[in-house]
Amino acid sequence: MRSISAEVMAIVKATAPALEKHGLAITTAMYDRLFQNPEIEAMFDRAAQDSGEQPKRLAGAILAYAKNIDKLQNLGSAVDRMVTRHVQTGVKQEHYPHVAAALLPAIRDVLGEEVATDAVLAAWGEAYWMLADILIAAEAQAYQSAKAA
Repeated sequence: MRSISAEVMAIVKATAPALEKHGLAITTAMYDRLFQNPEIEAMFDRAAQDSGEQPKRLAGAILAYAKNIDKLQNLGSAVDRMVTRHVQTGVKQEHYPHVAAALLPAIRDVLGEEVATDAVLAAWGEAYWMLADILIAAEAQAYQSAKAA
């Protein structure tokens, strides 16, 4: 699993107030980008998108991650729920680059270049892939367990 530096953690934590204020706009913009791929869009519950429930849930998860990036143990149950949901919907390792390619530009689109500087986006890129590695490993284990059962 990737690890990130204290400097990257500090940058990500410093974005928490902006995420608290603009998180829903970021996740809404992210899904707009992500759903340009019809195969990925088909994996999502349309009702949860249309009601705003899924963008709200993701915004909350991103905020919790930003606030707890230096104490990931606080996110254990949230990670477990994400893994369960991802396995139920067929999320695989190859889907994660698509999310990164939608999320990082959405952060810049919503927060602007003054806040979402290159350094901030680079830090979020590292943070995203650290969490993605955790989820990918747990999902692989869950798929394996389901297969064995």
